[in-house]
Amino acid sequence: MTTTLAHAALTAADRCDRCGAQAYVRVTLESGGELLFCAHHGREHADALRQVATDIQDETERLEETPAVAPADER
Repeated sequence: MTTTLAHAALTAADRCDRCGAQAYVRVTLESGGELLFCAHHGREHADALRQVATDIQDETERLEETPAVAPADER
């Protein structure tokens, strides 16, 4: 899948159209509609999506990021 900066970043409010988990993939269809997928379903349907998509926004790399943790004395 390809990543694009044309869209706003996906947030926790964006949910997978297949299962309701947090979406990390946004697919813009040739018809103009959009589909949102979690990382799992984005990977599962990637080949079929590439055939009908005009754009695929893939933010699955965010799953590998480690959030910063404040030192214990700052909590």
